[in-house]
Amino acid sequence: MRSLLGFVCVVAIIQGLVGFAGRVWFDSQWGFLHRLVDLPTWGYLAVALAAVVVLLVSEAAHKRQEG
Repeated sequence: MRSLLGFVCVVAIIQGLVGFAGRVWFDSQWGFLHRLVDLPTWGYLAVALAAVVVLLVSEAAHKRQEG
């Protein structure tokens, strides 16, 4: 379960950063997120940031559980 969560978080980080870069520097839509939802430019960074937070909290909980 933890590896699946990690994979989803990494994909969300990549999609958020690629979507932001495409909008800001290349004036086009990149990634898969724009096919699902219509996000403003800052929304892509919010998706990436939320995924980073979930990934860090998950890793911290795992280390705390191990001892």
